[in-house]
Amino acid sequence: MGRRTFSREFKLEAVRLVKERGVTVAQAARDLDIHPNVLRNWLKDFEADPRQAFPGQGKMKPEQLEIERLRREVAKLKAERDILKKAAAYFAKEST
Repeated sequence: MGRRTFSREFKLEAVRLVKERGVTVAQAARDLDIHPNVLRNWLKDFEADPRQAFPGQGKMKPEQLEIERLRREVAKLKAERDILKKAAAYFAKEST
């Protein structure tokens, strides 16, 4: 059995069930046939940023996009640095 995926709407309804209707996390999890920790994680994500909670598969929050862009840039700069180090060592060896 593979990992189940849930739509953004399902997650928002599950969170709304707990927050607005006052259903306990354990009861809501049983009713929705999900693990209580999954529902708690959804609640935590929603409370952290309600507007951008559950962006969907393949979609990242703006902060995550920026972090990913910076990681790629760091990797590129490290590669360039390594090439320059090797070139400097090669030319220093040639001149001696």
